[in-house]
Amino acid sequence: MALTLKQLAQQCDAEIPANQSSVKINAAADIMTATSNQVTVLSSPKYLKYLTNTQASACFVNRDIGIKEAPEKLIFLYCKDPEISFLNAIHALHPKIEYSRSISKQSLIAENVTLGKNINIGAFSTIEQNSTIGDDTEIYASVNIGRNVCIGKNCKLYPNVVIYDDTVIGNNVTIHSGAIIAADGFGYKYRNNEHVKVPHVGNVVIADNVEIGANTCIDRGALGSTTIGAGSKIDNLVQLGHNNTVGRNVIICGQSGISGSCTIGDGAVLAGSSGVADHVTIGQQAVIMARSGVGSDIEAGSQVFGFPAKDKKVAWRELASLSKLPQLFKKFKGLESRISELEKSEGLKTKD
Repeated sequence: MALTLKQLAQQCDAEIPANQSSVKINAAADIMTATSNQVTVLSSPKYLKYLTNTQASACFVNRDIGIKEAPEKLIFLYCKDPEISFLNAIHALHPKIEYSRSISKQSLIAENVTLGKNINIGAFSTIEQNSTIGDDTEIYASVNIGRNVCIGKNCKLYPNVVIYDDTVIGNNVTIHSGAIIAADGFGYKYRNNEHVKVPHVGNVVIADNVEIGANTCIDRGALGSTTIGAGSKIDNLVQLGHNNTVGRNVIICGQSGISGSCTIGDGAVLAGSSGVADHVTIGQQAVIMARSGVGSDIEAGSQVFGFPAKDKKVAWRELASLSKLPQLFKKFKGLESRISELEKSEGLKTKD
């Protein structure tokens, strides 16, 4: 979709030179690959090096970024928050395709299911007894929804999502392909040389505006609920164990694993491949850095790294020290040799 710079600036809360308002923009692109008639963004001084050779026609920037050199043809769109303005530009220039909504004849819906208005149910999807689907929700092909499930308004469930019985999902929730919500948790008691399964009769409760990535698994509570707070975003390939309580606006990145009965505070960030042991509390706004292993409680606002996870500055100092071990060992061997020679020269016996 093509827009003039004037139209784009109005939609993205930006200012442009008056004499450039009629320039046409037909797409958004990153600063390194943008071409003519495309708009890009300069969100950080570290990307200034790419500005000199960009082929973009326009660029969202903040006036305080300190640009010294740029192509003559490049037009700046000045704004307070270039990243958000650029996201708005993407929405404006690349609008989503609206497909017609219908309930496929190849879907299987139990008689006592309650369906809202303007919903879409794709082929080979199934919805079991006593479930409710809210208005404007889209259920794509081959989605399986169990009994007593409640799904809110304007949700999107992509192909091959599985929602087990008794799950509660709020409004504006997106669940990507292959995700499994409310499977049994991994709970066993070892008795008489065998593993006895712990019954899982709880559920999963997902609040509004949550997004769950592809092939992520969220286990149901053993007795109570596994809960995901409003606005939280969970990446692909994440495992969330039973009875976890995830706060509001939490970020959990790909390949992370959280054992059972953990509490993750509002605004916390778990970077990629992080692991959390059971019954751990992670405080509000805490950051667990990539590939860290958390075995004990983490204070609010702290940033931890390593295995076991500790304050990132301490962990980095330890890593820096480890890198010096070969050099220190070489020095040690040299000193040991010199001491041995001195002892021999003085007629002393070297101790074993």
